[in-house]
Amino acid sequence: MGRKRLQESADGRPTVHTVAARAGVSIASASRVLNGIGGSPETVRKVRAAAAEVGYVPNAIARSLQSQRTGLVALAVEDIGNPVYVEMMRAIESVVASSGRQLLVHATGGRIDNETALLRRLANRYVDGMIVSPIRVTDDHLTALVDSPVPVVVVGQLDADAAVDNVRTDSRHGVALAVDHLVATGRRRIGFVNGPLDTVPGIARDAGFRAALLRHGIQLDEDLIEVGDFQYAAGRTATERLLARTDPDALFCANDLIAVGALHALLAAGRRVPQDVALVGMDDTELARMMFPQLSSVSLGSAERGRRAAELLLQRIADPTLPPRREQVPPSLAVRASSGATLPVPWPDGPPTTHPSSEGVTA
Repeated sequence: MGRKRLQESADGRPTVHTVAARAGVSIASASRVLNGIGGSPETVRKVRAAAAEVGYVPNAIARSLQSQRTGLVALAVEDIGNPVYVEMMRAIESVVASSGRQLLVHATGGRIDNETALLRRLANRYVDGMIVSPIRVTDDHLTALVDSPVPVVVVGQLDADAAVDNVRTDSRHGVALAVDHLVATGRRRIGFVNGPLDTVPGIARDAGFRAALLRHGIQLDEDLIEVGDFQYAAGRTATERLLARTDPDALFCANDLIAVGALHALLAAGRRVPQDVALVGMDDTELARMMFPQLSSVSLGSAERGRRAAELLLQRIADPTLPPRREQVPPSLAVRASSGATLPVPWPDGPPTTHPSSEGVTA
């Protein structure tokens, strides 16, 4: 007697019906086994054997429609080429992969409209959740975050009452660590090359720099402050402008990309680093360790912030009823050759080492 023709999909692939017919069980029983729900040992054996025999492959799209899970998590950052985001992304991907999910990465260019549009597209549920690290935060952002149909975790500063999971650091305290170090090595004409002042990190780092100088009794000289962008070229150009009008004995830069631009501008101008000008960056990325001389830099725990954000997101996906969580990663200073030369300290007993709490002024 001829074998009954097995049912296939329109494109010729075996279906659950195919497997059930070959195994000699009901479609419901085959479906339970193929979806990992189980069955009697004999049914499980028959269904698995039949699936292997006919070459059955699960339909991931159909499964995601049934379970309302895509197996995908998104990360949105300003610039995927920035080493700080690369370190964050690696940490996030490691945690996400351990859960069996994959990571999608979006570059927003720091544009508010890009970020809010991306958040609103989450209504299509193309991912199970998102981690976003905005450098600008507006009321529109907050509305989109709170209204998101899927879980979202923000890496960066949010208001204390924002009903969104949040992982942050304290940029202002990080700047204080850098200025304390430069003052301790005898530097008094400390310049500052910052990013845009309409960004969260730009505002926090500007406030931190001014407060640190005041605490050390150093009068602020506006000629020693330059504002550009958080990129290498802008950092180099801003440093050239600063050197054209004044003579610093130290420079603090708002991130490592700016600091590398500053280093090249200093060397091109004939300034020795650190003998003539000590240099400190921020973020402590791999880039800081690749330069010559190696850059001193303030670590804001990029990888740790990414890891914690990913863990919060997975917990939120598993239990949407959790209250909003807020975690903070403390900064630390890595001293390297770019700020290693010591000048005479102007205070007999050394500079002050304590500084007031900057809780709430974070980025």
